[in-house]
Amino acid sequence: MADVVFFDLDGTLVDHRSAVWEAIGQIVQASPNATAPPEELLTLWWTLEGRHMREYLAGQCSFAEHHRRRLRSFLPMLGEPVPESPLLLDAWITERYLTVFGESWRCYPDVQPCLENLKRLPRGPRLAVLTNGDPGQQRAKLARFGLLDYFEAVLTPTELGVTKPLAYATACQWMRTDPAQAVNVGDMLESDVNAAALAGLTGIWLDRGVDFVTGGPSPAADGTVLRIERLTDLPGHLSCTSA
Repeated sequence: MADVVFFDLDGTLVDHRSAVWEAIGQIVQASPNATAPPEELLTLWWTLEGRHMREYLAGQCSFAEHHRRRLRSFLPMLGEPVPESPLLLDAWITERYLTVFGESWRCYPDVQPCLENLKRLPRGPRLAVLTNGDPGQQRAKLARFGLLDYFEAVLTPTELGVTKPLAYATACQWMRTDPAQAVNVGDMLESDVNAAALAGLTGIWLDRGVDFVTGGPSPAADGTVLRIERLTDLPGHLSCTSA
């Protein structure tokens, strides 16, 4: 049995993509001067989120600034002026996006049953969340669904000083475990599974049937990948890992 199981958060525990779609969908529907069809605007926001999130993770801007950069590109497409003041941009994000985004968070139904089953295992693993997201926002998601108490730690770039994939080794040090005794579970084949394996952990792919980035079908994986379709399958899989 593994010593530590790390869980990714967005797309693994909480349906981030659907929450973004819901929040931006409401904004677009309430924007009569939009310069593009709703589907195009939704895709644009998702693209901008990915681009500027990478800049934040690379240390090129703060979390607040990554939101501002996103908004500076998006507002003209909504047919709205772009405020020069960062405070006004922050207010727009808080009042028009983050409020609806937070209300749209949904926990996947297989999460709590999985965590309960892991808690009941004799000599079961210690659990931690390992995420590249903002610590305040990520803890708020876990608290919303009563999940915080299941985890010994919630590890983000703020705590670790690095992002995935470098975070895997650092997270193992934080949890005082050897990578060979650690498992990482996530929905993204490359960053959650293959990158974890390169760091010496056992990666388990939670294939929810959709690609987190594109929204299309899941990517193809070879037969060596440990794959589950539901988190409730995880306890049984742990006994089959080499960790």
